[in-house]
Amino acid sequence: MITIKSPREIELLKQAGNVVYQTHQYIKPFIKEGITTKEIDRLCEEFIRSKGCTPSFKGCEGFPYSVCTSVNDCVVHGYPSNYKLKNGDIITVDIGACYKGYHGDSGWTYAVGNISDNDKYLMEHTEKALYEGIKKARVGNRVGDIGHAVYEYATKHHLGVVREFVGHGVGTSVHEDPSVPNYGKEGTGPLLKEGMVIAIEPMLTFGSEEIDILDNDLTAVTYDGSNAAHYEHTIAITKDGPILLTGVDK
Repeated sequence: MITIKSPREIELLKQAGNVVYQTHQYIKPFIKEGITTKEIDRLCEEFIRSKGCTPSFKGCEGFPYSVCTSVNDCVVHGYPSNYKLKNGDIITVDIGACYKGYHGDSGWTYAVGNISDNDKYLMEHTEKALYEGIKKARVGNRVGDIGHAVYEYATKHHLGVVREFVGHGVGTSVHEDPSVPNYGKEGTGPLLKEGMVIAIEPMLTFGSEEIDILDNDLTAVTYDGSNAAHYEHTIAITKDGPILLTGVDK
């Protein structure tokens, strides 16, 4: 069921989203060669809790960590481990925070040291695909308009669009209705209404869009070993247009 949030609920969601944004800003300087992904997880959890929030992902669907750390060919739901980041890696850190029962959710891909031109291209255009989707998150449009915009931009730039994982509603649960795919037909899907809060999150690859799921039943990697990028914002749909709850409006 799709829920419409009251102004009070959107304010709580905004506070949760702001902690997610702050956590991304906090962890960014630590993302460099030599740090383990478990250390990234620990630092993020400590920061989230210092702000009076709890990590949204810890225990969600059996996930045992506070953030997802997806390196190189890992598309989504990477488990923090003793892996030490290397020069040339790219890593997506997906962060969720819960404030007074309301959630914020945002994933972002970061470069470790000097990365390849292909990875720079992948990251640049995955981020831009996110904002193409956000532009369509307006009252009176439909979910299919968002997915269509993301897919058209991605394929125009010759990137693979992962279909198995999609955006979603956000509220008192970190994953709510509606599903927000990164593909779709204009004018189809649920109607976008004032007060809806959704996460838009393109997951694009530099190669095939096909994926494999690892034995933990959560982590997804690209089938062909090509690198993947993932950019996500939680937004509120208002009569004046979309408002970023997990970032600063550009």
